[in-house]
Amino acid sequence: MIYEYWFATIAHLSDQKKIFLRQQVGTGKEIYNIEEKKLRKQPYITEKDIQAILEAKKNKNLEKDYLELEKKQLRFIPFYEEEYPDKLKKIATPPYALYVKGSLPDQTKKTAAIVGARNCTRYGEKFAMEYGEKLAQNGVQVVSGLARGIDGAGQRGAINAKGYTCAVLGSGVDVCYPKENRGLYEDIVEKNGGIVSEFCPGTAPLATNFPRRNRIISALSDVILVMEAKQKSGSLITADLALDQGKDVYALPGPVDSVLSQGCNRLIFQGAGVLLSPEFLLEEMGILYNTKEEKTDKNAKELESIEDMVYSRLDLFPKNITSLLKEIKISSDKLLETLVSLEIKGYIKEVSKNYYIKQR
Repeated sequence: MIYEYWFATIAHLSDQKKIFLRQQVGTGKEIYNIEEKKLRKQPYITEKDIQAILEAKKNKNLEKDYLELEKKQLRFIPFYEEEYPDKLKKIATPPYALYVKGSLPDQTKKTAAIVGARNCTRYGEKFAMEYGEKLAQNGVQVVSGLARGIDGAGQRGAINAKGYTCAVLGSGVDVCYPKENRGLYEDIVEKNGGIVSEFCPGTAPLATNFPRRNRIISALSDVILVMEAKQKSGSLITADLALDQGKDVYALPGPVDSVLSQGCNRLIFQGAGVLLSPEFLLEEMGILYNTKEEKTDKNAKELESIEDMVYSRLDLFPKNITSLLKEIKISSDKLLETLVSLEIKGYIKEVSKNYYIKQR
């Protein structure tokens, strides 16, 4: 397997050409030992490709590099291995190999990708987490990119529900990006999830890596859920790739004046499914919703009558004290007292001076 790893890590040789050579020449060891003359006879192999292979043969730390994978508890899975996902083999440009920390998604189970804006709103974050949690409760695996915002919220929801989630990185699997999601990264592995990448361990999260990463996210999934997205974003690239791969795409509708909902609303206009509720989506996927997992609605906790009245007037979009006073016939002092009480209990949040939203 050392020679297979050597071949997989050759820079400037495309995945397609690696797969072709592996099929024409044989094992990684046979490719390593092939005569240059014979290599030049291979169709599609250019002079630049030959030089890349010859340069890679100068690596004197081959065995040491491979053993580092084992030390880091990383697995190397080339495309011809049985464990390599069938869904990836079917796309136009499958990665030659995967590097995995933890476990790959179960190919016999339904899988959904939850993707969206990094700088998301509270609205998008709430629903990303809710969908991640409800899908996981009902046996659906959640795939995303570990990014801040929507990706992380969807994966955190799956973990909260004790479900499976897989993070596909635009860096090496041993490089957590962004750093603030280190806790999520570690929880995914600890909770029997998976961290996956086509990039060699140690690879930095370069901007050019992420569009390539997105095709793996869509390929591993049966449906793609876009929770929030601008008109031009990586999430829409993932959606386009999913459509090319014959996958169903759903989008969360949002306010027409929200920049972060423009991409989702456009997808819906173009024919994407509408995310009305997790229950509706599960029905669309042919999954019977598991009502046994339902707990008492968090928003229906016992509150004092005035607190309940104030809480019911709030939503995910900020509302100010003046508006609340017009809707609820109580004194301003009583309203402020109630708002403080609700915020202490964790039901609401002051997002800016005198503007409040529901927290749960």
